[in-house]
Amino acid sequence: MDTSIINILPEHLANKIAAGEVVQRPESVVKELLENSIDAGADSISVTIKNAGKSLIQIIDNGKGMSEEDAVKSFYRHATSKIATYEDLENIRTLGFRGEALASVAAVAQVELKTRHEEDTAGTMLRIEGSEIKEHSRCAHQRGTTISVKNLFYNTPARRQFLKSNNTEFKHIYDTIQRLALSKPEIALEFVSDDDTILALPSQKLEERLKSLFGDRHFATLLPVQEITELLSISGFIGKPDFARKSKVDQFIFLNDRFILSRSINHAVFSGYEHLVEKGNFPFFLLFIELDPHKVDVNVHPSKMEVKFADEQSVYRIVMSVVRKALGENDITPTVEFQRGTNDFSSLKHSAIPRFYSDTAQPTVPSFGSGQQNFGSSSGGEDVPFDLTSKLDQIFSKAPNGESFPPEDTQTHFQHGNRDSEAQEGKAIWQLHNKYILTQIRSGLMIIDQHVAHERILYERALTRMNNAVPSSQQLLFPQTIQLPSGDYTLTKDLLPFLNSIGFETKPFGKNTFVLEGVPPEVKAGTEANILQDILDEFKNNQLRVKLDARDNIAKSFSCKAAIKAGEKLGEVEMRSLIDQLFATSMPYVCPHGRPVLIKLSLSELDRRFFRT
Repeated sequence: MDTSIINILPEHLANKIAAGEVVQRPESVVKELLENSIDAGADSISVTIKNAGKSLIQIIDNGKGMSEEDAVKSFYRHATSKIATYEDLENIRTLGFRGEALASVAAVAQVELKTRHEEDTAGTMLRIEGSEIKEHSRCAHQRGTTISVKNLFYNTPARRQFLKSNNTEFKHIYDTIQRLALSKPEIALEFVSDDDTILALPSQKLEERLKSLFGDRHFATLLPVQEITELLSISGFIGKPDFARKSKVDQFIFLNDRFILSRSINHAVFSGYEHLVEKGNFPFFLLFIELDPHKVDVNVHPSKMEVKFADEQSVYRIVMSVVRKALGENDITPTVEFQRGTNDFSSLKHSAIPRFYSDTAQPTVPSFGSGQQNFGSSSGGEDVPFDLTSKLDQIFSKAPNGESFPPEDTQTHFQHGNRDSEAQEGKAIWQLHNKYILTQIRSGLMIIDQHVAHERILYERALTRMNNAVPSSQQLLFPQTIQLPSGDYTLTKDLLPFLNSIGFETKPFGKNTFVLEGVPPEVKAGTEANILQDILDEFKNNQLRVKLDARDNIAKSFSCKAAIKAGEKLGEVEMRSLIDQLFATSMPYVCPHGRPVLIKLSLSELDRRFFRT
């Protein structure tokens, strides 16, 4: 009596099961066939679908085509021209390599293939249904391949009934074709759906392809990114923060020209934006990452969209730094505009004017917030470190191509004369309601929130101290003892390394008590104990609202509580010192919590309001 219960599945059934991993919906077929066309060297591809791909998917390319023998072999499972050895698997530079696509498609659809290799005089025609060859003949055909996939899942009705509506399936197909169009702008591409031409894109440069797909207005909101490191190179575009959207639809990552999904890289991009994008909004980004294939594994999933990096942390840090650099090199200061017929602010618009100075040419930064009303002076001993407004004019008057706008009469604009008005030209600065700083720039008026500006300065200063492990502390003449609730005492003990690193010299001193021997120089005399308690409270509030790393939370809490407050009167030298240091930070436009630091009111807008235009 045969007691065996193990069955060897027939090939046609095994193929249908395996096809489920590769062919999940019509979009899967389009993706796999387009990748084959690209790997075949095609520079012109046409995609035609009917009934959202359920009835017909046809791909026509002008690639190198296949010989008769290769055409038959291409439908065998694990048959591929892309790799031959294990070493090839570790050095993949093609989009396809698994040798599963055509076999999987043919297992669940009616497929017709016509192809001709450039060296052959006649082409090959194959008609396959459910993995079974129904027709094999010679035919006339131009160089390249035409493949038609009809009645997808005709022999697996359970799979077909789980397909979504035509609108949903069409959207998935369009997204895949759009990704191809972005990754290979040099390829001419046509997309036809139910006899309607959706896309007709010629061979283009990336910039023109972006305009064709998203429009000129959307392209104007993009900032270029470019960086080459020893590990990888990155290029592409990121969107300005104020054009972020409520969905993640416009986010594209191409690794060695392959579209991938990566939570790590997505998070790195968002971290690069810091607090420039409101929670729930997502910025546009199109990133091309070139990386040695030996340092990434793309053979993770049959879809080939998931990858594993050998050094994911380094990739994360580089992407985040590149995004921050691109944002930092461009002026994304909000510009105030008024609606006609109203006196209210209607919108804040960001411009894309490159910042003037570089990291290697930073001005001398005086010590700010030393606990005294005088914020310090420059290394040369002058009260005003340098001509502030002249610098701001340089920052805000650069054209997008990096060249200056047509220069004004600099002698008239900057040279001080005998009249009082001329003496103020180029250096006028005011404090409004002890809360906002107003200063003249060539393009109009800049308005700065003094509290959040100082917050940004102190935040970056605290992070620098922690990163460099070089605390800056001002010793107290008489150490203070601070008694805390038991919960705060425990929290403070846990945070002591971070507090010490930013300048709080604190030690346990009995039950629920600390002795405070030194504080950061920014802490005002007489507020030491209160500031420390405020930092602990802010730290706990931040932890409740959002998950923050302890270092970042301490830096944010310290900057918030130690910064000058709205209502504090500042002198001219103090205001100039504040602005000087603000523009020496890496991100002068938002505070650590995401609030805007400054806005601009353009001269042209003022002229319009006074009917001068």
